[in-house]
Amino acid sequence: MSDRRRNGFILLLVLGLILASGVAIASKKTILGLDLKGGVELVYQGKPSAQQRTVTGEAIQRTIDVMRKRVDQIGVASAEIQRQGADQISIGLPDVHNLQQAERQVGTPAQLAFYDWEGAGIPCPSHSSAAALLVNQPGNQAANTFSEGAGNASTGLSLYQAAKCAATQKAGPGAHLRLTPEYFLFYKKTHNPVPNGIFLTSKSDFASLKPSQQPPNTELVTVPVGITVLQAQDQSGKANVPQTNFAARFFVLRDNVAVFGRDITNPQQGFDSNQVGSPPDVEFKFTGKGKTEFHSVTRAISQRGKLVKAFQGLTDDQALQHFAVALDRQLISVATIDYRNLPDGIDGTNGAIITGNFTISSAQDLANLIKLGALPIGLKLISSSQVSATLGKQALHQGLIAGAAGLALVMLFLLLYYRVLGLIATGALIVYGVYFFALIKLVPITLTLPGIAGLILTIGVAADANIVIFERVKEEVRAGRSIGAAIAAGYKKGLSAIIDANVVTIMTAFILFILATSDVKGFAFTLGIGTIVSLFTAVLATQAILGTMGRSKLIHTRSALGVREKQRSWHFDFMGASKYFFSMSGVILLVGALAIGGRGLHFGIDFESGTRITTALSKPASEAQVRAVMSSVGVADAKIQKLSNKRLGNTAFQISSKTLQPPQVTKIQNALNARFGVPSTKFQSQSVGPTFGKTVANAAVVAIIASLLVISAYIALRFEWKYAVPVLIALMHDLLITSGVYSLTGRQVTTSTVAALLTILGYSLYDTIIVFDRVRENVPRMPRAAFSQIVNRSMSEVLTRSMATTFCTLLPVVALLFFGGSTLKDFAFALMIGVASGAYSSIFIASPVLTHWKERESVYKARHERLATESPDGLVPAYAPVGADAEPVRKAKASRGRITAPDDQEISRSEFEALKETLDVDEPKKVPRA
Repeated sequence: MSDRRRNGFILLLVLGLILASGVAIASKKTILGLDLKGGVELVYQGKPSAQQRTVTGEAIQRTIDVMRKRVDQIGVASAEIQRQGADQISIGLPDVHNLQQAERQVGTPAQLAFYDWEGAGIPCPSHSSAAALLVNQPGNQAANTFSEGAGNASTGLSLYQAAKCAATQKAGPGAHLRLTPEYFLFYKKTHNPVPNGIFLTSKSDFASLKPSQQPPNTELVTVPVGITVLQAQDQSGKANVPQTNFAARFFVLRDNVAVFGRDITNPQQGFDSNQVGSPPDVEFKFTGKGKTEFHSVTRAISQRGKLVKAFQGLTDDQALQHFAVALDRQLISVATIDYRNLPDGIDGTNGAIITGNFTISSAQDLANLIKLGALPIGLKLISSSQVSATLGKQALHQGLIAGAAGLALVMLFLLLYYRVLGLIATGALIVYGVYFFALIKLVPITLTLPGIAGLILTIGVAADANIVIFERVKEEVRAGRSIGAAIAAGYKKGLSAIIDANVVTIMTAFILFILATSDVKGFAFTLGIGTIVSLFTAVLATQAILGTMGRSKLIHTRSALGVREKQRSWHFDFMGASKYFFSMSGVILLVGALAIGGRGLHFGIDFESGTRITTALSKPASEAQVRAVMSSVGVADAKIQKLSNKRLGNTAFQISSKTLQPPQVTKIQNALNARFGVPSTKFQSQSVGPTFGKTVANAAVVAIIASLLVISAYIALRFEWKYAVPVLIALMHDLLITSGVYSLTGRQVTTSTVAALLTILGYSLYDTIIVFDRVRENVPRMPRAAFSQIVNRSMSEVLTRSMATTFCTLLPVVALLFFGGSTLKDFAFALMIGVASGAYSSIFIASPVLTHWKERESVYKARHERLATESPDGLVPAYAPVGADAEPVRKAKASRGRITAPDDQEISRSEFEALKETLDVDEPKKVPRA
């Protein structure tokens, strides 16, 4: 196929894809993430349960299936439930604004258990037994009905009393709901539970309250396996939340479950016909096994009541025995089993009914939880966030403005610097934007705030590819080639550097996507897809356009391509001045190291764990007033910061504290609303537990190490292994400088910072590859030059190109810094420091390190000594004289498959071909075999 036909075919393909993209954009809906749309995100970690002893991939998937059914049942559209890592599940619920309700509906284990109340009751110091608590308590005696009579908050123990009592017990045989001990944390003086220390699942959980040690003046109480602490209901029928209500009452039982929820079928909300007004209830049937077990235990309870009456001399009512129903620690109801009416217990043929102070909604919720089944594994909430729709729209607006500003700046630079070539590159960027937006809708990609950052960043990627090629085209024009020939040669020679640089970016994005957390995955995916699309638009599309226009008057002159008569000369001894560059970098790194050692890094809640609340207040308030409200709800150590945010209003605050559970966040919201008024559309919270923070930190370290290894392997394969070591040194140099700047400025290190650091690896390498690619090209062209001379010549040839690509990359980053929201600004700050440092290290660190290492090789050592001997002052000149290598190559001889110059230096066939093309020499004369 001729070049003209090939270019025409590519242009037709480009136009066809533009039309198809337009159809996709018009017909498909853009899916916005929670941070742009508003909603709730929960992240759970799987834990072993009595039913599932190990957390396997299959168990995680079954848990996800149950969660998805629950979400569908409550009518949440476009919910995202996905596995994250080995044992984590991420749930995104768009347009859901009640964090506590979302956690209750989706993450509740829904372990329904039936207990023989008196048989499982444990005597405690302040009460004779659980059975004694039920004496004279009202109870419904219907044959198949469990009612909320006994076990309410008017009796029972405090949590401290119950935990201390339970800690002294030993478990007996039977079916248990827990596999591990349970831990409770209390203040020693008040015996009130530490808000974060209730129902701990492992002994290490309380460490998050204070690093590396138990909080002072607290007491840790351990409840062994087989003993359970059940929480009673208050008089309204709603379970108290122990984290926020110290007056809740508790009961201690042996965890010997008589009937499990899995033995129930067909649960549904109904109405209690035995009470006036027909309050709601939950009705259900039993499986065959459940019916047998239910009949067996109720018969034993009934017969025990008859024996108690006969041998203890109690009245009929005092001798009545009970059967309890509990759901996930919450005591739902306690039914009376009357031995006079039910001498053989309840056979379960007609099923049973759970009554209580239900509302229709709460009865439906319970029926749905039972119907969908319990989760096969235990779940621990390790991260939760709530984003209001208003703040989501604000973030989207800021992201779009940053993207538009970045695109405009890059286009302006290309037009001013490259003229007609810049106009073509601008058109390619617009085409790239259309393609990418269509892909976002077709895949579909859930657009998030980090995703927008990745999209904006790929604008720089696409422009950089054009710059690399355009500079090559300009070099070929200066060398005397025609416009058409220069375009063809420029694309051919520039393609190698583009592929190397973009492959590294794609690999970094892939590693990020595989190893990072959900927030960073969106950035990694858009960065990877954007880089691939940019290769098509910046290489194939622009080449076809330029090839088609090669004979037109628009690009017929040098000035139209931005080519000056003489190339800008950078005649500087880069390698000779390397000691100054090393010294300067050493000072910068030392200052950064001292800052990190002295001040440390300010890690955000993504790593340290904690809760951050951002809210607007309707009434004026001071930091002291907000702190007083926080103290009133039991969070006295919160950090209060007033914000300047026009979209949040004149009165807005950020509240940071230790990790709070969803009920606590809801209570804070209610308390602030009662005191100052809180618009529901302007309240946002994020909570991260220590487990999640540790996971994020580990993923970041693994991702950085994996990126360095993959990049090193690729450089070693594409160049040679000695080129990989300076690359690693330069990359570590950039990471350390960025970390030092973060420490000096006190900025928070978040997951966005990690994404930026990993992106820096790719962009720092981009500039280094541009330099190394030219060094690799010049090595065979300069067979008599010292390596320092080769590198100096290469640096002088590509410095303008390297500066242009860095500047073009920084333009969208600066747009992110000025126009993006807080998350985008943190990301952009790290990226700006890293990209600037990467441009510096590729020229002044990586290249000198490579030079000092390569000059130790025997070939370059001999050249260095020869050049020093030939020089009048005994020093090797910074630059080799132009054309100095031409004469030796013309006199090269070929013998026995080898090519040698007059000084007996062997030249490879590929080296000679490069020299031949550059220096216009003939084939070497063949020497007869001896």
